[in-house]
Amino acid sequence: MSSLPRRVKSEAKPLISEDDELSSFLNLSSESEEEEEEWEPKSKIAKRPRLPKQNESRPKRVAVPQSTVARKRVKKIAIKEELDVSLPIAPAEGSKDGVPLSKPKEEDVGTNLKILNKKPEVPKKVQLNSFQGKNLNSLESDEKPSTSVLVVGKQVKHEQSEEDFTFDEPPFKRIKSTTCLEGKPVKHAGGNKVKEEFEMNWDMVQVLSERTSVEPWVCANLIRLFQEENTIPFIARYRKELINNLEADALREIQQTLEELRTVAKKTHAMIQKLKKEGKLSGGLLTALLNCRTLEELDHVSAPYKTGSKGTKAQRAKQLGLEPAALSLLQNPMELNLFSYVRPNIKGLSTIQEVEAGVQHILADMFAKDKDTLDFIRKLCQQRYICIQSALAKASSKNINEKDIDKFQLYHEFSCNIKNIQHHQILAINRGENLKILTVKVNVPDGVKNEFCWWCVNERWRPKHFVKPELMRILQNSVEDAYKRLIYPLLCREFRSKLTSDAEKESVMMFGRNLRQLLLTSPVRGRTLMGVDPGYKHGCKLAIISPTSQILHTDVVYLHSGQGFREAEKIKRHLLQYNCSTVVIGNGTACRETEAYFADLIMKKYFAPLDVVYCIVSEAGASIYSVSPEASKEMPDLDPNLRSAVSIARRVQDPLAELVKIEPKHIGVGMYQHDVSQTLLKATLDSVVEECVSFVGVDINICSEILLRHIAGLNANRAKNIIEWREKNGPFINREQLKEVKGLGPKSFQQCAGFIRFNQEYIKTFCSSKKIELESHVLLNKAGAQVTKKKQGKKKSKLTPGASQQPNPLDQTCIHPESYNTAMRFLSFIGGNPNDIGKPDMQQKVNAVIQKEGLEGVAKRLNTTVHTLQLIIDGLTQPEGFDIRTDFDKPDFKRSIVCFEDLSVGTVLTGKVENATPFGVFVDIGVGKAGLIPVRNITEAKLSKVKKRRSLGLGPGERVEVKVVNIDIPRLRITLDLIRVL
Repeated sequence: MSSLPRRVKSEAKPLISEDDELSSFLNLSSESEEEEEEWEPKSKIAKRPRLPKQNESRPKRVAVPQSTVARKRVKKIAIKEELDVSLPIAPAEGSKDGVPLSKPKEEDVGTNLKILNKKPEVPKKVQLNSFQGKNLNSLESDEKPSTSVLVVGKQVKHEQSEEDFTFDEPPFKRIKSTTCLEGKPVKHAGGNKVKEEFEMNWDMVQVLSERTSVEPWVCANLIRLFQEENTIPFIARYRKELINNLEADALREIQQTLEELRTVAKKTHAMIQKLKKEGKLSGGLLTALLNCRTLEELDHVSAPYKTGSKGTKAQRAKQLGLEPAALSLLQNPMELNLFSYVRPNIKGLSTIQEVEAGVQHILADMFAKDKDTLDFIRKLCQQRYICIQSALAKASSKNINEKDIDKFQLYHEFSCNIKNIQHHQILAINRGENLKILTVKVNVPDGVKNEFCWWCVNERWRPKHFVKPELMRILQNSVEDAYKRLIYPLLCREFRSKLTSDAEKESVMMFGRNLRQLLLTSPVRGRTLMGVDPGYKHGCKLAIISPTSQILHTDVVYLHSGQGFREAEKIKRHLLQYNCSTVVIGNGTACRETEAYFADLIMKKYFAPLDVVYCIVSEAGASIYSVSPEASKEMPDLDPNLRSAVSIARRVQDPLAELVKIEPKHIGVGMYQHDVSQTLLKATLDSVVEECVSFVGVDINICSEILLRHIAGLNANRAKNIIEWREKNGPFINREQLKEVKGLGPKSFQQCAGFIRFNQEYIKTFCSSKKIELESHVLLNKAGAQVTKKKQGKKKSKLTPGASQQPNPLDQTCIHPESYNTAMRFLSFIGGNPNDIGKPDMQQKVNAVIQKEGLEGVAKRLNTTVHTLQLIIDGLTQPEGFDIRTDFDKPDFKRSIVCFEDLSVGTVLTGKVENATPFGVFVDIGVGKAGLIPVRNITEAKLSKVKKRRSLGLGPGERVEVKVVNIDIPRLRITLDLIRVL
């Protein structure tokens, strides 16, 4: 397809040679169909057992011979190593398997052998020998580090010769090759599958890089990683070198953009096949379709050819035979005579005016679908002031409530440059337009039209020869008609679509950031808690839970029906009985009155000798969860109303474990969540939950099935199978036992293993209790094995699984099993003991070695990467039971209450962030109404320097000190200024 873009840029040639181009495409499509039919048996041939091992065992014979046969053998080995882009799991000790090398497809070998014979032989042999030698050395070593981008950068500079292991690929892929797990450069195979199935006139990696502002080599690596079904938590933690240490949010954005581009390519080829079957596909249309990069462009090009379309004006003119006249006007206007096309008895050709109109429509359609023309007008718009305007709809006051109209008062006469408009403003305008309250339009200045028309007439579509004035007038009218009728509406749709898409993405990402902040709220361990679900008529539901989340007592009290004093005695009796000094109140109905009730009793020291404190938590989703099947299974004997009180208390004790039980969109920390794509919202929020649960980690022997579902690499069925295995066989001893679980294959194990933890004290206790039984079992099994061996000769008996049931101290860390060999070599290098993981002595030994040789020096000595070594150091030095949530904020416990009437301008208060939006942050300051800190009042100088932030902003759960700057009593609005983050 490399010839297609050149033909578009030429002025007249593409208009003549459409049939040749179409026939070539049809031949290509037929060949691809034949290849697809033959692909299945080839894949079966490629899976025949262990053929590559013969070449692996004698690698030195590859470079010696000079014959053609020998060169073919060399090439096969090189391709086998280049195609090794899998992410292998590190084998257990004593395993003879190295890095798996997949056998190449025969079609790949054949095509590459042809290229090999065309190139000079000498430099190629040098590259192949050095590359092969490095892979053989990596196979001999025990180490399997993750990756090394630094190594790739150095080696690629030396390997940018004629080959560079990237045959027939665009130049950008030759600049930086991707990496395999050993950190050696290999041919990038990430985009091959997409390229084969959805080939376009643009490159997937390059466009992805342009849209996300991420380096092309990172995008290429991510395409490969996503194709291999790696999860975002696994990539973000264990493949940092391949992704240039990107955050999980950036990975999600790239993944979403990649899916959008793949959707465009897929729909484009579906449209091409449809038009091909209908006989409507021409060479120019094929080129225009393959140039589409967005769904809007695809709709613009394909709209006239859709089933049920009555056709465009240009199509009707072409059916009348006016296309040669339109082409002649551009290529050979001296010989054009429009009067020869007049046919008095045919509608559309009866007069010279109708003929001119038909030619004008064909030219306008040609201009509007030309890639260079569209690129010029888009570039021109980027340099000019384009604004979006909204106004109050004329008929809106008749059918719509006045309150709804007042909500959009800011947008009744609104105008803003599309480069400066905020995301929340776009979503508000779209909502007003959907409700028929607002009318919206994009205003493009007339200067853009004038410059565009001049360029088309005098540059892009200038006729090759002298043109008569009347024909020149037709050309000018065609350009103006193309702009007004076709190009301007397309630009408006593109601008609106991009603004809406960007605003929805930002809204979803903001929801995800808020959700992460909420899920990672620091748990309150070791306390007995009383959860209170407030209510008026049906009373306040109480639930007391133990430090281990066991339900101790439930009750209902009526605090707001004149029985408050009598119910206070009951509450005091419960608190004293269970030694509970912390009350958790949900923020729903009657929350303010319930808070005032408890605050009054606390101020009077009614619960003495207990020093009782309380806090307010969000109860969003608690009612939905209380009637869900999960809640019925977990608390079958409890009334649904009391279940919500249990959920409220557990949200403080362990927010992550409790909130994962609720569908994320019901937690309510987003903005315009009902106006955005629900598919995108669900995918993003589920990914955030998976990220949080994985990064925190779960204890495999005590966690719930619901929590297990959200670990990277696991799903509902695998989590269920893990629970069943645990109930049948007892607790897991080490990570290797996960491989025995039904449905948990090598890929799932690779993704989830690093996020699963084992409490070593519990496992040691369990193993010591089973030690005598296990030893006797081993002795009996050995005796039985000897007898069996005598009877059966060479037949092997099944050994006891007890040998693999040994606890591994590394299983309590974040170190992945594929790096265990490196971790053990590092321990021996520093003189450490695996049983000292997390102790101060280990920290001292690590610091001493790092200060002496440096992180890079130690990584080089161990033949690993800096990122992998840093992860190993973190896992070895973090104390036992380390929780990343300790760095996040805890609930704000209070003893007194502040009323709205007590506020005044200048009052300094302490509050907790409830929600964050692009225009500001809502803070609960304890007066029953959240105050707003406008985004202009949040500066970098006011944010904490200690805490690492993903963006310049605050998230739910953070404690802040604020000052009241404005109070709007009629509307109950409080404007705050941020003083500092606590």
